[in-house]
Amino acid sequence: MTEQDYYELLEVDKNASGEEIKKAYRKMAMKYHPDRNPGDKEAETKFKEINEAYEVLKDEQKRAAYDRYGHQAFTQGAGMGGGNPFGGFEFNFGSGGFSDVFSDIFSEFMGGGKRGAEGGNYAERGADLRYNLEISLEEAFAGVEKEIKIPTTEVCDECHGHGTADGKEPEVCPTCHGSGKVRKTQGGFFILETTCPKCKGTGRIIKEACKKCGGRGVNPKEKLLKIKIPAGIEDNTRMRIAGEGQAGLRGGANGDLYVFITVKEHKLYERDGANLYARIPISMACAALGGKIEIPSIDGEKIELSITAGTQNDQVYKVKGQGMTIIRSQRRGDLFVKMRVETPVNLTPKQKELLEAFRAESEDDNCQPEAKGFFDKIKDLFKSVA
Repeated sequence: MTEQDYYELLEVDKNASGEEIKKAYRKMAMKYHPDRNPGDKEAETKFKEINEAYEVLKDEQKRAAYDRYGHQAFTQGAGMGGGNPFGGFEFNFGSGGFSDVFSDIFSEFMGGGKRGAEGGNYAERGADLRYNLEISLEEAFAGVEKEIKIPTTEVCDECHGHGTADGKEPEVCPTCHGSGKVRKTQGGFFILETTCPKCKGTGRIIKEACKKCGGRGVNPKEKLLKIKIPAGIEDNTRMRIAGEGQAGLRGGANGDLYVFITVKEHKLYERDGANLYARIPISMACAALGGKIEIPSIDGEKIELSITAGTQNDQVYKVKGQGMTIIRSQRRGDLFVKMRVETPVNLTPKQKELLEAFRAESEDDNCQPEAKGFFDKIKDLFKSVA
């Protein structure tokens, strides 16, 4: 393929050791690999040349022949009195040394790097848990500490999380050597990596499982936890509590606990962010004459509202600073109170008499300007119908 000196191609000295040649080849193969140089014909040619050089120099017999005869050592009729000591050079991607190096390169392309004997899934992180917690609006306002009970797991005290009958670490899998993966070279350039069928990807083999946990390394357990809910928390908030999920398998890290907060509906208030809204019924007399009413605040205190004479239905009063706590703040939102003027029912004869007198007295004055203005506007409609 090329007549360029193999040592020069790999940029190593002729006295370089096998390990130095391997490192030099690996560095250059990473640099000129086609996946890193798509469409670059020069890089593709260079990649083939350094592979040819490495295939020769990594083998002691081929390297000795190359040092003595040069490129002619691998052509028909060369050296040794016209015979070829190796029967011609065959460039083989599947050969042992090249395959090992190429596997390393493949791993780096996939973002992993070469794994050692501990590279499998022997230690696994525990599963995350979810807990749904319902609190009152008052608790959301003030903050609260809740004690919850969660079903989880803990490390087995018999095997110390290893899952073995003797409590010691399981043996390294002889098939994958602890990596949890097996690799096969196919078609020269392609390397197929699959989960090790022997250890199921853990990298370890449990010959005799722990009787208490059945080889899992963990046992079920109910745990009591105290959860601090901050003041001002909103509905549908998710809180993460690190490390309080299920125990990790075979020494892995614990999972996390996620607490989903639901705030119950309130009898009086509706919430929108930091503000509170209430709809309060008042009597017709209070709306007309004015007065005072008391309502409970979200923190349990009393709020006295002064109703202005002539208050209309759906009129809103704003009470500053009487809303919800703003989370991680000393400030509060506001309270908005909407008045619902109630029409009296179940009147006594005396009440009816008084209202009749009021109606007779108010027909021609301006005590109900909105109604008077409305009917003034539609007088022309009655005339046109007539």
